[in-house]
Amino acid sequence: MRARIENEVLYLHQDDVPQYKKKGSIVRNNYFWTLRSIAGRANFNQDWEYESEVWMALRRILLFFTESGYLGLRETTLEFPPEQDMIPEVFRIVGTWEAIDESPENEFEDEVEIDA
Repeated sequence: MRARIENEVLYLHQDDVPQYKKKGSIVRNNYFWTLRSIAGRANFNQDWEYESEVWMALRRILLFFTESGYLGLRETTLEFPPEQDMIPEVFRIVGTWEAIDESPENEFEDEVEIDA
């Protein structure tokens, strides 16, 4: 999940937070409600916010659902932007840096087609 920290508040990107589905997986729905229950703000179509007071609880939730084996690592790992100075100690076990896409947008842009 893409994450960033601003002013001691952790933000989870709105497109990466779990979705509640009425007839969905029980594990995913529990994950949704668990994360939502400790969020300071979890509005629809907005990034979810977690104040520093709940960071330890958030880490424990992420570890629990990671170890359950029912969810993928991309769903339970915090991906911080490379421009962030450091990953806070509390999130180092559940955090990583976002992968930087170093490939050019169109890797074949400079190639010339030759007719045979």
